[in-house]
Amino acid sequence: MANSSEPSSSLSFTSSSHISNAVTSNNVSSSSVSETGHSLDIISLSKLSSNLEQLLVDSSCDYSDAEIIVEGIPVGVHRCILAARSRFFYDLFKREKSSCEKDGKPKYCMSEFLPYGKVGYEAFLIFLSYLYTGKLKPSPLEVSTCVDSGCAHDACRPAIEFSVELMYASSIFQVPELVSLFQRRLTNFVEKALVEDVIPILVVAYHCKSSLLVNQCVDRVARSNLDNISLEKELPHEVAESIKLLRSKSQPDDECDTVPVDPVHEKRVRRILKALDSDDVELVKLLLSESGITLDEAYALHYAAAYCDPKVVSEVLNLGLADVNLHNPRGYTVLHVAAMRKEPSIIVSLLTKGAHASERTFDEQSAVSICRRLTRPKDYHAKMEQGQETNKDRICIDVLEREMRRNPLAGDVSIFSPTMADDLHMKLLYLENRVAFARLFFPTEAKLAMEIAHAETTSEFAGLSASKGSSGNLREVDLNETPLMQNKRVLSRMQALVKTVEMGRRYFPHCSQVLDKFMEDDLPDFIYLEKGTLDEQRIKRTRFMELKEDVHRAFTKDKAEFNRSGLSSSSSSSSLKDNVSYKARKL
Repeated sequence: MANSSEPSSSLSFTSSSHISNAVTSNNVSSSSVSETGHSLDIISLSKLSSNLEQLLVDSSCDYSDAEIIVEGIPVGVHRCILAARSRFFYDLFKREKSSCEKDGKPKYCMSEFLPYGKVGYEAFLIFLSYLYTGKLKPSPLEVSTCVDSGCAHDACRPAIEFSVELMYASSIFQVPELVSLFQRRLTNFVEKALVEDVIPILVVAYHCKSSLLVNQCVDRVARSNLDNISLEKELPHEVAESIKLLRSKSQPDDECDTVPVDPVHEKRVRRILKALDSDDVELVKLLLSESGITLDEAYALHYAAAYCDPKVVSEVLNLGLADVNLHNPRGYTVLHVAAMRKEPSIIVSLLTKGAHASERTFDEQSAVSICRRLTRPKDYHAKMEQGQETNKDRICIDVLEREMRRNPLAGDVSIFSPTMADDLHMKLLYLENRVAFARLFFPTEAKLAMEIAHAETTSEFAGLSASKGSSGNLREVDLNETPLMQNKRVLSRMQALVKTVEMGRRYFPHCSQVLDKFMEDDLPDFIYLEKGTLDEQRIKRTRFMELKEDVHRAFTKDKAEFNRSGLSSSSSSSSLKDNVSYKARKL
């Protein structure tokens, strides 16, 4: 079975058993006996395959003698089966046989097996099922499709990445017939996929030494307009050089259409990008002034959004020297590049600096559609445990969908209650309470808004007479701080909190309305649920449950509006509801 060229659900084996009857009749032909024996072989092998599968799927048949930890999840395996089906496991278990007998049931970590690439939990289960049964199961839709309803899922990134993981598993664990199968499957992706999605295919083909697949991918990338800098960042040096060589050989055929490259200009651009790699924005400013090259000419913001730390992106944005809506030669804005990276803090930073979510690529893709085509249903629909942060993929889609349909005037509403006294400290206390309340219910979203507003870099204001910080410890008092310095510090904190609240209004307007109402009615007493008499505590807890329902209704309203506008529903109401319940019990 391991030597067959193609895995199949109807496998053919040579049987060592013979069919015999107690009474042999001369009327039974030899061909009839052969057909009967062949049918019995098929039935027996099918039964054997089903029985072995029970060892994997039936928890009551847990007779495993080893465990492999994949993405933190232990998978029970039987060493005798793995050793018989895979030369890799045969050699592994043979080397460790003596130590395993002494230490009991051995445990292995998948990451220790992989010199390169990644094999996820679902991909390993598919691979393992083939080793046990000789049958290759269909790919699970939750990890091999995307959440873009308009996608055919025949060449989107999740479909490609799942096949890439199975290719890695088949190659590393030395199952040649599966390597051949997934090599053919990946070959079918090459011409249909976007060139960015061909990169992981090329990388796995290179590591698995599949020369035919490598050559096909190299040819595909060489014909594309993917820039050399991206090639050098994402591909092994040898592969990147082969693509550049192939491009140089093909240039004479279309020399009239080729824009000549200025080597001095390219060298200066590379120095700027290298400074970004070093997280040295001051050096970037120096190189810009010396070279006379602008950030836009170097497409430096595109580069930072793709490869640099989010803090570096924020610093470059704060220089105010780049056009956030500039399209690069491939038709991508900086927001498109950030959507490919799926980093919420970069996306929100760009939006706050004026990036347009409605901008389209040459093939009419928006930032949110790019995000959808990169996101698996498993990640998008994942149920969050109590207190667990929301999945980044989902936050990116939520933020971009909100921006696509945002009312431009929504952020112009005053953040202060009309009944609030016009006093700096009162305003600051109001903002501190509001942000604290947002963090109680929406921890991931509140954290994101505070990061963009740089609220964490300012000190929390606890009131004029407060002697203890939020942790209950005595607050450190700077006796040298003058009233002017104190006011400057307070203003800095207030500006950061104002921006944080504005972010909430921009992306969660209905919830902001609920918070507005509650801040005016009950918040000053609500925060201290355990203060006051028993009756007062009971009243506060009742109001807490009422607010919980108000927040849930607000997100349901957001969800309904998403559906009416034709966008995929992406509210995080379910996770919010869990978080609210958790906080209520905790309080």
